Amino acid sequence: MTNWNAWLMDKCIAYAKTHAHPERPDTTIWAAFEEERPHLVPYRGRFDGFHALPASVSKTCLVRFDNNKYSVSASAVGRPVEIQAYADRIVIRQDGRVVAEHARCYGRGETIYDPWHYVPVLARKPGALRNGAPFKDWVLPAALERVRRKLAGSDDGDRQMVSILAAVLTDGLPAVEAACTDALAEGVHSADVILNILARRRDPPPIGPIATPASLMLRHAPIADCARYDALRRA
Repeated sequence: MTNWNAWLMDKCIAYAKTHAHPERPDTTIWAAFEEERPHLVPYRGRFDGFHALPASVSKTCLVRFDNNKYSVSASAVGRPVEIQAYADRIVIRQDGRVVAEHARCYGRGETIYDPWHYVPVLARKPGALRNGAPFKDWVLPAALERVRRKLAGSDDGDRQMVSILAAVLTDGLPAVEAACTDALAEGVHSADVILNILARRRDPPPIGPIATPASLMLRHAPIADCARYDALRRA
């Protein structure tokens, strides 16, 4: 793409240098541009060029655009969104908030999923983690994948895994990945242990003792003498 842009720039400059200005036949387009260049205001930001159009969100958290479907966050269901189509990606916003971002697909009839969009739905349907289309061939980070495989043999493994995945939405993927790593290092993999590790890291550590500066140290320790109160009463 960079080479094509450079080629196009060279061709435009060559054309401007060899063709007359449409309103000033006595000078070339390039010469007129050079005269105007000192008066142009430089643009310091990136050109944000996209095609925008409104869309509705289906009950399956999908938005249709250009013969394909793209997933959005489950929280966006029920209200309209705006699709911002760039050459290489699709950004979907709702009330100014980004609810999805995907690489743009130029095929037809494709459905592009982001499994994280569907994690809140798993709280109601944990079995979908094994059979749901958004989670097919989902590659998780190494520690999370190890926990997932170990939980697969438990009766409530799906529900435990959903609880761990849901924590990513609040604590972030790096924190959950680290908690899974620590749990596996201790030979455990249950959701209760992993969530407990997350909670302990989330809470601030206890404040340590504050050392008293030498300048504030007492030279004469006070003596506990309750008889002094009797002396004050008599006075």
